[in-house]
Amino acid sequence: MSWLLNLYETYQSNLDRVGKIELKANEQSYMLLPISHTTQTAHIEVRVTEDGEFHSAEVVDKGRANTVIPCTEESASRAGAKVAPYPLHDKLGYVAGDYALYGGTSKHEEQFEDYIRKLQDWALSPYATSKVKSIYTYLNRRTLIGDLVRERILFLDENHHLIGKWDDQAVHLHGDKPPLFSVLVGEIENAFIRFTVRSADRQLLPVWEDPDMYDSFIRFYNEKLGDTDLCYVTGQWLPFTERHVNKIRNAADKAKLISSNDTDGFTFRGRFKASREAASISYEVSQKAHNALKWLINRQGKIIGQRVFLVWGNDATQVPSPEDDFYTIDPRPAEQKIISEIHTDFAREVAKALDGYRNRITGSKEINVNIMILDSATTGRMAVLYYRNMDKDLYLDKLAEWHSTCMWLHQYRKDEAGNWVKFYGAPATRDIAYAAYGSRVKDELVKGLIERMIPCIVDGRRIPRDIIDSVFRRASSPVSMEPWEWEKTLSIACALINRDHEGGFNVGLNESLNDRDYLFGRLLAVADVLERAALEDNRATNAIRYMNAFARHPARTWSTIQSALQPYQAKLGAKAAYWTKIIDEVASRIPVEEFNNKPLSHLYLLGFYSQRHALYQKRKESEPDENNQGVMNDDNA
Repeated sequence: MSWLLNLYETYQSNLDRVGKIELKANEQSYMLLPISHTTQTAHIEVRVTEDGEFHSAEVVDKGRANTVIPCTEESASRAGAKVAPYPLHDKLGYVAGDYALYGGTSKHEEQFEDYIRKLQDWALSPYATSKVKSIYTYLNRRTLIGDLVRERILFLDENHHLIGKWDDQAVHLHGDKPPLFSVLVGEIENAFIRFTVRSADRQLLPVWEDPDMYDSFIRFYNEKLGDTDLCYVTGQWLPFTERHVNKIRNAADKAKLISSNDTDGFTFRGRFKASREAASISYEVSQKAHNALKWLINRQGKIIGQRVFLVWGNDATQVPSPEDDFYTIDPRPAEQKIISEIHTDFAREVAKALDGYRNRITGSKEINVNIMILDSATTGRMAVLYYRNMDKDLYLDKLAEWHSTCMWLHQYRKDEAGNWVKFYGAPATRDIAYAAYGSRVKDELVKGLIERMIPCIVDGRRIPRDIIDSVFRRASSPVSMEPWEWEKTLSIACALINRDHEGGFNVGLNESLNDRDYLFGRLLAVADVLERAALEDNRATNAIRYMNAFARHPARTWSTIQSALQPYQAKLGAKAAYWTKIIDEVASRIPVEEFNNKPLSHLYLLGFYSQRHALYQKRKESEPDENNQGVMNDDNA
């Protein structure tokens, strides 16, 4: 129950945001919903006067269709033929009292009678607002369909029945397809109607954005709640519920996290007489926790396929996510943050960046960070795949450790101006998935890898060996990718390998390291840079083309690469002496007995990257001259 309690506390900490519209980056609106409210996609907006007369109507375009509506436990979970009206806004079949005059059935009459009776209870209660009374007065006249026909929102056939589908006969009678049939999917009776009130002398808030309307229904419905029971979340005696919220990930999501409606199967039968004996959750906690979860997902959740990755703090919702790369946390180019070539100060830079979050989420009481992964196997059931509640300081310390040890130099991100930037730190988990499986990987593999990586970040576990091996194999096969994708895969591979060695390596070249595999990687890098200096086009060098074979049979493949270098050494003349000297010096440090075809370990990639990086970092004025000093400077390295 801890995740429910923390979601409930998140709602309580953000009561000032309840009912206020917020916008995503794509201008889509969302809201921390009041309790006893949900959202629906409206198709028709009907406006009435304060006296309860019809004013006007229009078809709602998709960009404005999301509508906050009051709901009861029954209406929020209605399905099939069950009659359970929403309290105010609802489908045409429920709100039209004159449906029978236009081809309706007894089912529509039953739906309307139940709807208008419950709306009357609200309108005549001491909690009713003037808007509720105006809408009730209008709907009780039972003229809705007639009014919509006159407004040319709805249309009739030769038999004076509603046209449910715009076919050839409808075109013959009325011409081109009207707007409603472009936004409505399904039967005409399923068109969702929202109501609002217009005043002749003052500006009124739309009903679905009016806090007074929210408060009116909440107070009215609180009196209708059932028996009390011990809430397993708060430990208080409160009205309980067995019907819990859906639409958690989006407006069309029918999957529920909590369900207890199986009285005939084996959900609880045999252990308990009733579902509430297994777990009793109060209506208030269920509503607030689920609404907080919806809000957080809209606000900062990451969704891959249907799997949700969410990180938040109870009091301070915005905290750095473990799936992000370091550039997302601290979007400053590497050149501004790191001066030392050895990067010994990077751990301090990481701590400094995260201290900014640490200070912002410090409150008067202990603050925890929640990490949650959600997914659904069916359309009706959702599960919490992973949940951790951690102390804020411990969480940020774990993030700092991750970004300081799974660290390498990357250049595959763009800044706000669209320019490529270099950054140090750990890559994003999604980018690790692309490096391991390719850029066209299916969502199932991406979300599975992210789920496996999160414990490595927040719990300090070792990265699974199969992930490192997969990235290593792809980084050793540059000819299978575009150059930009290979460079990205290579830097991510180096970051993972560095983490696997507890962050013991730096991008700066370790010239004192005599590890066989690291030295072989350095040889390959020098061969690549030498040949690249002689080439007049951007085709792959022999070192790159033979890289996969080199990783599997280094001694034999090096002989081939070295032979292929001779024409380029001759072309460069004295300029090649600098690189040739490095090749001789590095090769001489590999013992004769180790200069064999034993496959190279992951470390050879670190040697390759660091050696190539060191050569390309030489300044242009240090390019080789007749005195064989310096190397080429490549801005694309």
